[in-house]
Amino acid sequence: MKSKTQKLKKGLYIVSTPIGNLKDITFRAIDILKKSDIILCEDTRNSKKLLTHYEIKSKLVSYHKFNERKISKEIVSEIQKYNIISLISDAGTPVISDPGKILIQECFSKNIPIIPIPGVSSVTATASISGFSEKFIFFGFLSEKLSALKKELEMLSKIDCSIILFSSPRKFLKNLEKFQEYFSDRELVICREITKLHEEFIRLKVSDLKKIDLNIKGELTAIFSEKKNSINNFNYLTESDMKLINKMLSKKTIKDIVDYFKDRNIPKRTIYNYCLEKKNED
Repeated sequence: MKSKTQKLKKGLYIVSTPIGNLKDITFRAIDILKKSDIILCEDTRNSKKLLTHYEIKSKLVSYHKFNERKISKEIVSEIQKYNIISLISDAGTPVISDPGKILIQECFSKNIPIIPIPGVSSVTATASISGFSEKFIFFGFLSEKLSALKKELEMLSKIDCSIILFSSPRKFLKNLEKFQEYFSDRELVICREITKLHEEFIRLKVSDLKKIDLNIKGELTAIFSEKKNSINNFNYLTESDMKLINKMLSKKTIKDIVDYFKDRNIPKRTIYNYCLEKKNED
């Protein structure tokens, strides 16, 4: 079969697509999809809406969690036969809690290039509006079995950074008490139906979760903050604190600097002595 283009590198393209609003797609993604010999997708009915909107006429092949192990080797043979094959998910960036890992491993084993086409991700979209620590982990979907769920929450509760989860609203509401048990000292932002007509953002403390009024329809991404008591549990100056004080000393009085750190659990004498030490060095 003759390739539709000679300008693109032969291989598997992992193409990000919109998570709701069809305008949230890059020019490059549209170009790659138009030049693809085959587009692998989870649900051809869902993907046809996007492809029809952008007049993309490439062949669609169903690729989902129920058949990915069975057909991945066949797809690798197709990639070797043709030039361009793309993988998309129903929404957002493929392989992130979606099928594709098996195919990627098969491609690696055959030295087939794998090229990401970046775009929309509900993970980074949620992190960007949270106001929480920029250091985060993405855990995806929690286990449904109670014993495994408790182990996961116990492990996550010990991690002092932002934590992003996927869930259906119904399952999220089912786990409210467990979230309060393991994340009681954190804050939370819930993003439902991001970029869609009924887009919703809820910001609250985990301790207030029982008061939540959440529509049980739609997709949900939740981000738990870093431990809120962790910023006040030190009784010493960190390296970043000392760097900040060094800059402040040229413009601020020692009293001003001590007042700046008044919300931190650091003894005033510790700050005062460090300031005097730096001034004496000068």
